[in-house]
Amino acid sequence: MLLKIKKRSDICSSEITPEPIYHDRRRFMQQSGRLAMAGLGLMLAGCSQEGEAISQKAQVDTMPSQPGPQWLKKQVLEFIPNVYTTNEVLTPHKDVTTYNNFYEFGTGKGDPVRNAHSLKTDPWSVVVEGEVAKPGRYHLEDILKPHAMEERIYRLRCVEAWSMVIPWIGIPLANILKQFEPTSKARFVEFTTLYDPEQMPGQRSSFASLDWPYVEALRIDEAMHPLTLMATGLYGDILPNQNGAPFRLVVPWKYGFKSIKSIVKIRLTEQQPATTWEASAPQEYGFYANVNPAVDHPRWSQKYERRLPGTLLSPNRIETQPFNGYGEEVADLYKGMDLTRFY
Repeated sequence: MLLKIKKRSDICSSEITPEPIYHDRRRFMQQSGRLAMAGLGLMLAGCSQEGEAISQKAQVDTMPSQPGPQWLKKQVLEFIPNVYTTNEVLTPHKDVTTYNNFYEFGTGKGDPVRNAHSLKTDPWSVVVEGEVAKPGRYHLEDILKPHAMEERIYRLRCVEAWSMVIPWIGIPLANILKQFEPTSKARFVEFTTLYDPEQMPGQRSSFASLDWPYVEALRIDEAMHPLTLMATGLYGDILPNQNGAPFRLVVPWKYGFKSIKSIVKIRLTEQQPATTWEASAPQEYGFYANVNPAVDHPRWSQKYERRLPGTLLSPNRIETQPFNGYGEEVADLYKGMDLTRFY
């Protein structure tokens, strides 16, 4: 199994990623607490040589911090590292933040990074409604502040047969939903993306292929599963706009389109909601959208994926795993279901 759960004390910074800004940020956080301890030399044993190399590289190659509310930056920077991790190489920061599907900003992979600067994420509020004891409009700060941020290094598998490995920072969705006290009738959780054509040029395009606003949903047991994350950051910083700022869903065993971005509404329902891609092309995009190499997309195989980065001559092609490699954790959610029918 590629999924590993580690204690904070087990982690050496050199295990995480070669990205300079990420290492530099993590090293600062770790050293700040360690300098007051007499055993500093012992704690850094085995990491020091690589740490020096990282430090030298970081002086030459750094990424600017993302804009955003200072309270969220502070909370993200206090994340608990490596709650979940893998032994796979992380996708470089540049690829994670410049190769995106976010049709609200355009249908090209490079459109979101070019156009998402128009999105204003502070202030931000979220409407919570439906089968909950505490409905209402909540400031994002009030939703997030009670919780510790965790790092989750997950594989992301797009339905288009490319994939990444991303170090997300966020809060288990279950912890957030519990604040609103779901009722016994809550069987599904529906999420809605911001609708604002002034800020999101893709929504005002005459060539828009989807009905807005974007809507996705999970079964309540999927939403409450420990792996399901509400992400607020990646690579040690808050989310860039093109990646779904200020917060987005991450469901690592499902195709990426289920991980809805820039959420402004959460509704708990008794009936299964209609979701955007399922309504647009039901023969191609089912409600469950679990990663399944045995069920091909009507226009391409799902047996293999391109792990980014790659080139035309070296596409970095790998086999796709059922449930994106998280089957041991989530397969029981679908026991007895025909996953070729409930795709």
